[in-house]
Amino acid sequence: MLVWLAEYLTQYYTGFNVFSYLTMRSILGVLTALVMSLMMGPWVIRKLQLLQIGQTVRDDGPQSHLSKSGTPTMGGLMILGSVLTSVLLWADLSNHYVWVMLFVIVSFGLIGLIDDYRKVVRKDPKGLIARWKYFWQSVAALTIAGFLYYNAQLDAETVLVVPFFKDVLPQLGLFYLVVAYFAIVGTSNAVNLTDGLDGLAIVPTIMVASALAFIAYLTGNVNFSAYLQIPYIPYTSELVVVCAAIAGAGIGFLWFNTYPAQVFMGDVGSLTLGAALGAVAVMVRQELVLIIMGGVFVMETVSVILQVGSFKLRGQRIFRMAPIHHHYELKGWPEPRVIVRFWIISLILVLVGLATLKVR
Repeated sequence: MLVWLAEYLTQYYTGFNVFSYLTMRSILGVLTALVMSLMMGPWVIRKLQLLQIGQTVRDDGPQSHLSKSGTPTMGGLMILGSVLTSVLLWADLSNHYVWVMLFVIVSFGLIGLIDDYRKVVRKDPKGLIARWKYFWQSVAALTIAGFLYYNAQLDAETVLVVPFFKDVLPQLGLFYLVVAYFAIVGTSNAVNLTDGLDGLAIVPTIMVASALAFIAYLTGNVNFSAYLQIPYIPYTSELVVVCAAIAGAGIGFLWFNTYPAQVFMGDVGSLTLGAALGAVAVMVRQELVLIIMGGVFVMETVSVILQVGSFKLRGQRIFRMAPIHHHYELKGWPEPRVIVRFWIISLILVLVGLATLKVR
């Protein structure tokens, strides 16, 4: 929005041309989302406390979590509000990739909001019934995938990039819809499963969003993409502003979500942030690299699948509790130790993911 205003004012003063630079708008996007999140935080927490919108804790979980009962949840609203405002202010709204991301944030945000509302306001422990949650996630994801597929103008927009292999770029065709669907819905639910400890999900999200911002910049630049031998997809560089806003809002939220947390993001935050990461990965054609960089999310999801599968098939559990972060808590690890070690693992995996762009 302000980009258009700056373009108009440039005819009167050339200094406004600075706002046309992607790097400047990305920096402003980070700062805007960060400041907004920090400013909204105390008000959102007080409002949630007044409305008695608090976290419900499982009785069969770690005993240390019982003290978290009643902690305000749905704090993801401050993240989404900050991201949307920052993107609307600093992104180029003529770019269709930006509108795809706005659709992702609004659609998955509504799904998460309804789920949280049913859990904490209507006191339904199941929240939005699982089949309906997956149904609406599927509708949103397939809408996004279909739009991107039918508006693709270059072959590069529908290839599968295989890490470490520069010449392996299979054309997906209609299978693109399947890949995009699982990238968006899978990442959405993976981040949701990871969001079980204070700050555990938001820091890896910040790291992955920052890495995807870098990848989006390279993908949208004809020279860098040619040098790295990755697909050149015009206009994806504008996704840098969106990823920057996610990182900035996440840092602001972490101020209140760090151990011991004053607020939790809830499904409205985790489902949306996961879907946003998945959607960006689809648009820059790096779904497999996302699996590497989001390895913590993958590990948490796989632990749940293995636990449920083992119990149903053999009547035995593999872990003391799933997702796996609870397993380590029940082994005696203090919560901060689990959190920080998972952060370290996430940082390593993000660096490995970025390294795949060069090691080809």
